[in-house]
Amino acid sequence: MPFDKTDIDVSLVSRLVATQFPRWAHLDVRPVELSGWDNKTFRLGDDMSIRLPSAERYAAQVEKEQRWLPKLAPLLPLPIPAPLAMGLPSEDYPWHWSVYKWLEGENATLERIADLSQFATDLAQFLVSLQRIDPADGPLYGGHNFFRGGPVATYDAETLRSIQILEDHIDTDAATTVWESALNATWQRPTVWIHGDIAAGNLLAARGQLSAVIDFGCMGIGDPACDLVIAWTFFSGKSRKAFREALPLDFDTWARGRGWALWKALITLVQHIDTNPIEEDKARHVIDEVLADHLLPS
Repeated sequence: MPFDKTDIDVSLVSRLVATQFPRWAHLDVRPVELSGWDNKTFRLGDDMSIRLPSAERYAAQVEKEQRWLPKLAPLLPLPIPAPLAMGLPSEDYPWHWSVYKWLEGENATLERIADLSQFATDLAQFLVSLQRIDPADGPLYGGHNFFRGGPVATYDAETLRSIQILEDHIDTDAATTVWESALNATWQRPTVWIHGDIAAGNLLAARGQLSAVIDFGCMGIGDPACDLVIAWTFFSGKSRKAFREALPLDFDTWARGRGWALWKALITLVQHIDTNPIEEDKARHVIDEVLADHLLPS
């Protein structure tokens, strides 16, 4: 019988810990309110967390994080998850899983940030530091990270199909123009390290500032354009400008970043239109931001 992510609960995690790490069996296991889609996250005592992939397509991320996060951490200006142990597949749970040191902070929201432009600059500086790390032997983009860092053309057919479906809902001519600009702006430089999923839910804030970057499951080496999506999903106006100016990127990379943001917003809108007003509004907002940004002077 296929494993269902709804089976990942406190009872399962407690059994896994007791069996594989009995030294921690006395610690409380508590679910984390916002644990993400790819993984389910739990607190283990006060100082640790546990992350378990929610489906087989995310399982390869565990060993990748276990190998690379300890090597990247000393070279970065902000804390990132620190693996403490790796759990093994069992009769109860079919994939590897991780125990991490708990990172203080809350998921970034506009209300928790004192100065959004400074937050944007700090994030950009983190990405610059990440991109400067030697990529030798790093995991090249591929199925393990859903081709984040690869050519945006990977999602050409899906994007064009979404534009066609949304013909009566968005400016399809403008969307097609933005997408074609992204396709034509190919990456011509050496690969660099990427996070792969820079989103507000993967950023922690404490005392009004960016305090940590989490969830490196989509990390790899490739084109850094995919890490720019937050410019249109979270930043705007002055904060978007601050983010862009703090990054040593060219016009083509920014254009590919718009392409990544547009692709995700389009498929999200197709999925939720007329069924989930909140997600529909979010996707429409990103599409509007991307299309408007394309018209600004480069």
